[in-house]
Amino acid sequence: MSLTAIGIIGIIVLVILLFSNMPVGFVMGFLGFVGFSYVRGLAPGLSLLARDVFEVFSSYGLTVIPLFVFMGQIAFHSGISRRLYDSAYVFLGSRKGGLAMATVGACAGFSAISGSTNATAATMATVTLPEMKRYNYDMSLATGTVAAAGSLGILIPPSVIFIVYGILTEQSIGKLFAAGILPGILLSFLFLMTIYLRVLKNPALAPPGPKTSLKEKIRSFAGVLETLVIFALVMGGIFFGIFTPTEAAAAGAFLTLLLAIIRKQLSWEGFVKSLADTTRISCMVMVIVTGAVIFGHFMAVTRVPFQLADWVTTLPLPKSAIMGVIIMVYLFGGCFMDALAMIMLTIPIFFPVSQALGYDPIWFGVVIVLITEMGVITPPVGVNVYVVYGVAKDVPLEAIFRGVLPMLAALLICNLILLIFPQIALFLPGLMR
Repeated sequence: MSLTAIGIIGIIVLVILLFSNMPVGFVMGFLGFVGFSYVRGLAPGLSLLARDVFEVFSSYGLTVIPLFVFMGQIAFHSGISRRLYDSAYVFLGSRKGGLAMATVGACAGFSAISGSTNATAATMATVTLPEMKRYNYDMSLATGTVAAAGSLGILIPPSVIFIVYGILTEQSIGKLFAAGILPGILLSFLFLMTIYLRVLKNPALAPPGPKTSLKEKIRSFAGVLETLVIFALVMGGIFFGIFTPTEAAAAGAFLTLLLAIIRKQLSWEGFVKSLADTTRISCMVMVIVTGAVIFGHFMAVTRVPFQLADWVTTLPLPKSAIMGVIIMVYLFGGCFMDALAMIMLTIPIFFPVSQALGYDPIWFGVVIVLITEMGVITPPVGVNVYVVYGVAKDVPLEAIFRGVLPMLAALLICNLILLIFPQIALFLPGLMR
C-alpha cells in the first residue's frame, strides 16, 4: 500500500471516529501513533509517542494557555462580566434592541480577557438572558445574540485558538493577537447592525428599556475601566515588545487577580473554582494539542499535505476559488466538530496549501478562526447554541438556531470583507517590532 493511501485512510478513519463523539485528543494521538508505527515500525512509533507527549507538556510556549484561561476564570468569578454588561446596558439599554446590543458589547469586552468562545457564551447567557426576558425581548433574538456574540471569544485576543494555530504553524502569537483586534471590532459592529436592522423591521422583537441620565452613563464607565486596563497591559505589552505572549499572560493573570482582591469581589470558593476550571480546561487543550502533534507527524511521513498542496497549485483555477473551497470545507466541518478539533485536524493539511498559494499565514489564521466561529453556531453541533440552551432551559433549541441565522450572515459578510481587504487583519501586525 502506498504512503498516500495510508494517509488518506488515516484521515477517513479519524473523521469517522470524531463523528462518533470519541475524545478528540486521544483519537488523533492513537491514530497518529498507529499510522506512524505502521509506516516506520513500532520502535520509532513508541519513540515518537514518548517524545511528543513530553515536548508538548513541557513546552514553555504552551504555558500561555493556562495563564490566559486563569485570567478569564478570575474575571468571571470576580464579577467583571456582570460589570461589563451593566455598563453596556446603561449606554445602550434605552434603545430599541439596546439590551441585545449591550450583550454584543459585553461579549466583546469579556472576550478581551477570556479567550474562550464557550466561556464567553455561558457567562453572558447567565448575565443577560434574565434581563432581556424581563423586558419582553423575543427569546429567539436574545438567545441567538448571546450564542453568536459569544463566538467573539476566539477572535478577539487573547484567543486560545490563535495560540494553538501559532504553535502548530510556527507563527508569532503576538502578531496573531494583533491581527484579531480590527476584525473583532468589525464583526462586533456587523452584529450590532444586524440587531438594529432586525428591530427596525419588527420593533416588537426588542422593546426599549428605561432611559438613563448622563451622570449614570459617566458613572457606569467604571465597569469597563478594569477590562480596558487589563487588555491594555496584555496587548500593549505584546505590541510594543515589552512582554512575550507568555509574560503578558502572566502579567494579565496577576493584574486580574490583584484587581479582584482589591475590589473584594472574589470569594475563596470562587478562587478555588477558578483554579479547578483552569486545570480542567488547560489539560483538555494540552491533550488535544498532543494528539494533533502526533497525528501531524503521521501526516508528514505519508506526505499527504504536501502532495495536496502540489496538486492544488496545478489546478486551472484562480487561487481565490481554491480558498473558497477551503472555506467551504471548514464551514461544513464546523457543523459537526468543535472549533479546536477542527483547527487541529485541518491545519496540517490546509496550511501547506495556503502557503503554496502565497497567502499570508497571519491573515490565513484570522480567516480560519472566523470560519470556525461560524461552526460554533451552525446546526447540528453548534456548541455555543447548546451552551446557551443549557442556560436558557425554557427556550426551544430550534428557536435559538433560528435566532443565530441572521448573525451567520454577519459572519459571512465579515469573511468576504477580509478576503477583499486583507490589510484589515494585517495592518496592526505590520506595525509590531
